[in-house]
Amino acid sequence: MGAARVAVVTSDAGFEHDADLPLIVEALRADGLAAEAVAWDAGHTAWDRFDLAVIRSTWDYARRLGEFLAWADATAGATRLWNPAPLVHWNSDKRYLADLAGRGVPVVPTRFVEPGEPCAQADFDRPGGVVVKPAVSAGARDTARYEPGRHADAARHARMLLDQGRTVMVQPYLHRVQEGERALVFFAGAYSHAIRKGPLLTEAGVIDNARVAHPGVTAHRPTDAELRTARSALGAVPLPDVPLFARVDLALDDAGEPVLMELELIEPNLFLRDELRGLQCFAEAVAKAAAPH
Repeated sequence: MGAARVAVVTSDAGFEHDADLPLIVEALRADGLAAEAVAWDAGHTAWDRFDLAVIRSTWDYARRLGEFLAWADATAGATRLWNPAPLVHWNSDKRYLADLAGRGVPVVPTRFVEPGEPCAQADFDRPGGVVVKPAVSAGARDTARYEPGRHADAARHARMLLDQGRTVMVQPYLHRVQEGERALVFFAGAYSHAIRKGPLLTEAGVIDNARVAHPGVTAHRPTDAELRTARSALGAVPLPDVPLFARVDLALDDAGEPVLMELELIEPNLFLRDELRGLQCFAEAVAKAAAPH
């Protein structure tokens, strides 16, 4: 029997900008796998020639969501797909935060407004300001924060998204995010490593879709409370499969307690370039997933 064939699934933007992509392919090959990077939308790809397809830098998925979810379903019918298609579907819309909050996970308080629903001023008039974003988005696209007293501007932002047929999220702005957003990385359910990065929404009232997605990345040693919150989020996923990879994004609330901002199960940056132990852990998890069942 030959080496297991693994597709590391990316996109045109991933081929150009994903610094981890060549490292992942090289690490998988060093572990004896026949790995290659393939764009998810590459025409006429025979996905059944792979033993495993691992989603990585499919960074355009949110702008082509219907097409991407159809691809995930079709690929899952041709080979093993990780993370699995049901997890991809569930995680593609940030309304999953309501599922996790309902299961007791400490989540940033979030009000979801659906197209056709009225926007109440009280939703946008918070003492510390608010963040407005679409429920389907990646890289903080079409997202902005608003200072206290700017609720009319926040409501206009929300109405713009609603008029496009998009579900809107309204959250209180957590001022302690200035101390850094934490991202904890897990492979096959086991903690691997963490980073801290600077705040994204540095300028109030501005939608900046060209912003750097991960400013000021540094290594981070998570606290016990951060690890508990991250594991709580992973344990509350309402699907049976343990994710092959997961990134749990946390910030501190006003009391200094970690709360979940996002649970990234589709194409998160795993920050492997400067984390060689994490790279090897990821390669080992992929090799195990690619083994004959």
